[in-house]
Order: sequence, then structure tokens, then C-alpha cells
Amino acid sequence: MNYLILGAGPAGVIAAETLRRVDPEGAITLVGDESEPPYSRMALPYLLAGKIDEKGTHLRHGADHYEALSIRRVEGRAAAIDVKGRTVALEGGESLPFDRLLIATGAHPVRPPIPGMDLEGVENCWTLADARRIAAQAKSGSRVVLMGAGFIGCIVLEALAARGVALTVIEMADRMVPRMMDETGGEMIKRWCENKGVRVLTSTRISAIEKKGDALALALDGGAAIEADLVVCATGVAPNLGFLDGGGIETDAGILVDHYLETGVPGIHAAGDVAQGPDFSTGGRAVHAIQPTASEHGRIAALNMAGRRTRYRGSLTMNVLNTLGLISSSFGLWDGIEDGEAARAVDRAGFKYLRLDFDGDVVVGALALGLTQHVGVIRGLIQTKLRLGPWKDVLMQDPYRVMDAYLERTQRRATAVG
Repeated sequence: MNYLILGAGPAGVIAAETLRRVDPEGAITLVGDESEPPYSRMALPYLLAGKIDEKGTHLRHGADHYEALSIRRVEGRAAAIDVKGRTVALEGGESLPFDRLLIATGAHPVRPPIPGMDLEGVENCWTLADARRIAAQAKSGSRVVLMGAGFIGCIVLEALAARGVALTVIEMADRMVPRMMDETGGEMIKRWCENKGVRVLTSTRISAIEKKGDALALALDGGAAIEADLVVCATGVAPNLGFLDGGGIETDAGILVDHYLETGVPGIHAAGDVAQGPDFSTGGRAVHAIQPTASEHGRIAALNMAGRRTRYRGSLTMNVLNTLGLISSSFGLWDGIEDGEAARAVDRAGFKYLRLDFDGDVVVGALALGLTQHVGVIRGLIQTKLRLGPWKDVLMQDPYRVMDAYLERTQRRATAVG
């Protein structure tokens, strides 16, 4: 069997390793579009913060890891897929054949259409090359503007703050991390950052960036311009789909795949940030651009490519974030459902917040801020869809008793089954 994997991120690497484990004889080719060894983008902020070196970003650390597994690595970028001919054309002109194909091409950063975004000193933080340029410019005391306070933005925020820069964060939404925190949680994170010396401007748009001597001048809608030595853009990503145009593989927000991570074309699968796959909470299909989903996608897709029929139960929206020492997390349908109920416990002064969202007596989503002890239990409640019965009313009054509820209900269910 000839396996071809496009993309050398976590989904692609785990898929290649899984294929080798279940098919010792198959030919495996792993295509990546960078000259670097396969690495984790989520490790780049730790590199910027000085917590790891470049080797620490690598997904695998053995010098001959891929060679030892007889995984052929090719540097290149897909230009087109010939579905009928079972080949992939690379941009350099090379053509690679396949019997089974995994598309794990990931995503790319998206920059807002603002004049001046192409100026020198405006950087993304998406590749090792990006991280090297940021590290060269983000010196202690330098003025840095971070565009975007979403999940990725807040991870970059932590790294920039660790470098001792004078940091300003600008976010268009009315709160920080708007896709994982409600108004209460977002306000707490903003206040926490401000207490740590970071300037945070929410509900603020940059209308233009201009060169001003050796600095950059950022014009703000409805406010005075600010100057920066460096601008780091973290305003979102989009799946890498362009090479699929007209190729016969169905796409929407990402590549549409079923519960076996297979596209509508037999033998062609997709995984990771490029895949729009089953969503555990909604029953629909969604792109979940987080590394745990990418890793599980890669494993499940590989098993199915090798003929080990394995159903994917669906990805759970899940984010855990450390922002200058304040831990926040969100799970599932954290912003609730229509006609659902929510239990909340708020300690604004202590920067603690717990929210549980219910569908009947089942927890379907949750937020936690300044708390870590409940994270595993909350995830377990959501993934098992455990009916809480009378404990639901208890939690509506005191959501901190979620551990008690989980233990009692799981024990009751185990006794009933036994």
C-alpha cells in the first residue's frame, strides 16, 4: 500500500507513525512545506519566552526518527490533486502517486485588510521563521502592539510579556478571548492583564499602519494614534484549501469528512485544522483548530486508511489557557443553548469564575477561570453525557459541588450496571 500524507504537523506526523505501526510493509511519504524538521506551532510562544530552544519545538527529537520508521520525508507544497489518477502535483512540478491519501495541510494566518499590514515590522507568529524575526525585534523595553486577543493571541501575549516589552493588546471584540469566554470571564482576564502591566484595548480597531521614522504609527478608529517598534498580528487563521479548487473534494469551512475522517472520495481522508469533521456537542461538522483534535484526527484517519475501520466520536471544543498566570478553560457549548440553564459562581476580586451550562440535567458546556481542580470532572461530565438527576438543582445553587455530583452519579450508574 502506498500512503501519502500532505502536511507535517501533529496530524500528519501521528498519522505516519500510526500507519507504520499497523502496516509495517506499506510505503509512507510525509510532505511538509518547510525545510525545518516537523514542529509544533503551539510551541513557538515557549520558544519566544525563552523556555525552550528551537529543538524543543520539534515534534520528535531523535535525529533519525523518521528514517528509522521508513517514513520518507519530502519538502514541497501541494498544487493539485488528481483524484482519478491518484496523484498529487507539487508546486515544484514533482508528482507523487498514492493509494491512500491524507490531507493534513493545516491552516495559515489571516491578516485584516488594513493599509500598512505589509510593512516591515508587522509580523505573524506562525512559523519558526516568524518566531526568529520577532525574537530579533522584541527586546526588553521595546514598544510592541499585539493585534488580536483570541486564544492564539493570548498565548503570544504571554511570550511577549516574558521578553520584557512594553506591550499593548488591541482586540476588535468587546472582550478578550471572545470565542472561549463570556463577558464575565473576558473582563476578568483583561483586568488581570492590566494589573500585570499590559495595556489592553478592547472594542478597538486599527484603521491603518504607517511608517514614522524608525517606528510604526497605528491609527485607531475613534482614538489617538499609537506608536510601536513591532506589531505582531494574531487575528485568526483559515484552512489551507486553495489547491483543492475544482479537484472534486467537497469543502465548506474546511474539507468535509465523515465519522471515519474520509472525504466523499474513497481513499482520501483529511485531518487537523483543514478538516471539517464531526462535532461531539452539536452532531454537525466543524473545524476545531486545536492540537488535541489534530492529533486524534491523525490517529483515527490512519487506522481507517490502513483498513482498521475506526469510528471517530466527534471532537469536543476545548481550550485551556494560561494568561500571565491566570488559568482559564472552556468546554463544549460553553455559551449555552437555547432554552438551557446556566449555573454561575463569580468571585471578581479573587479572579475566580465557574459556569456550567445545562441541557435538561446534562452538562453540555462549561467555563472555568482561576480554577483547575474541576477541569477533568467537567470534561468527563460533558463527554459521558451523564444525567445528574437531583444533583442538577444542587449545582444550580452551588456549581462548585460538581465533583460531588460526578462521583455520586458515576457510582450510582456503576452500581446499576453491575
